[in-house]
Amino acid sequence: MPVPLTPEEAADTPGAHLDLLNTVGFHAAGTAQRLGVFEALAHGPLAAADLASRLDLDPVGTRVLCDTLVAFGYLNRAVDAYANSPDATRWLLRDGSDSYAPVLAFWHAVLTEQWGGLADSLRRGKPDGDFYAWLDSRPDTLADFHTMLRRLAGWLAAEVIPRVPVPAGPASLLDLGGGHAAYPVALCAAYPELRARVVDLAGALEQGRATVAAAGLADRVELCPGDLFTADLGAGHDVALLFNIVHGYRPAEVATLLSRVAAALRPGGRLLLLEPLADVERSPGPGEAFVRAFSLNLFHTQDGRVYGYAELTNLLTDAGFTSVDQHVLERSPTDHLVTAIRGGGGR
Repeated sequence: MPVPLTPEEAADTPGAHLDLLNTVGFHAAGTAQRLGVFEALAHGPLAAADLASRLDLDPVGTRVLCDTLVAFGYLNRAVDAYANSPDATRWLLRDGSDSYAPVLAFWHAVLTEQWGGLADSLRRGKPDGDFYAWLDSRPDTLADFHTMLRRLAGWLAAEVIPRVPVPAGPASLLDLGGGHAAYPVALCAAYPELRARVVDLAGALEQGRATVAAAGLADRVELCPGDLFTADLGAGHDVALLFNIVHGYRPAEVATLLSRVAAALRPGGRLLLLEPLADVERSPGPGEAFVRAFSLNLFHTQDGRVYGYAELTNLLTDAGFTSVDQHVLERSPTDHLVTAIRGGGGR
């Protein structure tokens, strides 16, 4: 958490020094989360030696880590024992319905293991390695990644689902890269005659399989493992979803993907893209900071970036889409729902 400062301290402290401290706090919290510190303290305070014994850690190092976490507000200290702070209890226990633990764990792994070569990526103009192969090699991080996306979908679904233009009667939905299947399940629940095909990598579909089974929709939601650029997408779909996908690719790859989606849609079919866009309001605050940092991470790890609305409009138009429009989500103002229609008429 940010180091608390008085107005005088804020005025006299170099911003880079605060970044240094907050980076240490982030790494300390991420390491504690990975080691199980917050879970171990969920049922009450523990002395450092007892915490170390429970987690099979060095007792001196455990005490030093806990003192650091106290300084950053993640733990409280009472006499010789440590306890989760209200903030850690609220956000960092994994059994919470809106726990931030998967987000912290995922980004801690990315920034710790992937960002060491950022300068080299900037010199080369491309990443060194395959981000998704790295994810597949880390099952826990992969699970956290998809849990993070699934919970984001659950948070945004109430606003997104009413804006998906599913036609009346029997209809077909194509979801590219939505392995958690949260959106197809929600849409099939809302539209009893809708059927869905979800195409994603096999590992990404693990949570989707559980989501579909829990909803009792295995007969209406088809999970298709495969690469988005080579898998059979089917044809004649009424609606296609590309949610948080295009930012992971270069413009030429986005163009290829959009052309594949256009071919899989019927004339007049609708495409929806959910994306953070570069057109975020330029003002100090977490919104712009996240979008810019996310874009830098995409460039470094996936050779992608956050696109602007005008860029997406041009790419969609070149792929044969018309009537491009956007809606900025109220629940997440950095996210935009971009809609387009495949040219050629339709119902």
